[in-house]
Amino acid sequence: MKIHAKGADDTKRLVALWIEHFGAPVVVGRGRKLDPLALDGFVAEEDGVLLGAVTFLREGTEIEIVTLDGAVENRGAGTALLDAVVARARAEGVRRLFLVTTNDNIRAIRFYQKRGWDMVALHRNAVAAARTLKPEIPVIGLDDIPIRHEIEFELILA
Repeated sequence: MKIHAKGADDTKRLVALWIEHFGAPVVVGRGRKLDPLALDGFVAEEDGVLLGAVTFLREGTEIEIVTLDGAVENRGAGTALLDAVVARARAEGVRRLFLVTTNDNIRAIRFYQKRGWDMVALHRNAVAAARTLKPEIPVIGLDDIPIRHEIEFELILA
């Protein structure tokens, strides 16, 4: 598996991935709408096959993971991509990384906790506001769980 910086050559397949995972090539979180194509990121691939991608936004002394998606599950791409962002954060002297996911995304909740990320906030009913920015967000999500809340995770770098 190779990890490389997201580039223009990745655009078509990343847009397809985000439409598949998010219903549109934009994401909403923390009350704002973001275009992941405009963000820094990394792509994981093997023999030209997209395994996953991560996008992130640095604001001041923090980095927010905006998207982390596996195109092929259980190949280690998600962990490798997360590690690439952490390495960049360390190199840039960033102390805090954070992200939000929705309450229905049980696999992500498990994934982040297993990798040392701490659940630090529950933003109750935040998804109702998010739907005003992105109506494509479904009411019922993974495992038939109603999508209502954003859960914030953080990783503090020593």
